[in-house]
Amino acid sequence: MRIQERYDRIIEWFEREMPVAQTELHYEGPFQLVVAVVLSAQCTDKRVNMVTPALFEAYPTALAMASASADDIFRYISSVSYPHNKSRHLAALARMLVSDFGGTVPSDVDALQRLPGVGRKTANVVAAVAFDLPAMPVDTHVFRVSNRLGLTRNSKTPLATERALVRHIPSEKLSTAHHWLILHGRYTCQARKPRCGQCGLADLCAYHAGRKGGAQ
Repeated sequence: MRIQERYDRIIEWFEREMPVAQTELHYEGPFQLVVAVVLSAQCTDKRVNMVTPALFEAYPTALAMASASADDIFRYISSVSYPHNKSRHLAALARMLVSDFGGTVPSDVDALQRLPGVGRKTANVVAAVAFDLPAMPVDTHVFRVSNRLGLTRNSKTPLATERALVRHIPSEKLSTAHHWLILHGRYTCQARKPRCGQCGLADLCAYHAGRKGGAQ
């Protein structure tokens, strides 16, 4: 099967089976989204959603959080992964938003990556989700699922995966496709025990074909 045909058929399946796909993080506005995504690094969305209501009540805007110390923020996020590092990042991030961006989260991916704690994946999430821009964030789920489905071939890095996906997925569908791949990886194409028997993409899946061939 040609690579673009594979993409087209997989996109068609997702559009039919998962017409609504969006982030599972709870937030209001770009500032709360960037905070939530920073917190979600190596942490579940469920855990992040448990700590952000109190955090956002105390610090609903960049200006409010800019007055907080890392220790102040730590008290709200101590149950997430790497809370000390994330507390420092969020305090510095809020101060930079106020000092360099007038308290407003920029939409530009390069500008977003200037913010402490914000790498390319986080910047792409904010661009795609908050601003509906054609960006493809690549986390562990997107990286794994893309490889298993045969959307990428021997991709070694998230950036290589991002470039392959952007090349083959129509720009207006990129942000939605990001959520398709994440949710598929989170609930069906799981890392240790993929649920191939419950997957409607099994017939198109390079990983599943390899497993069947190995079992023969």
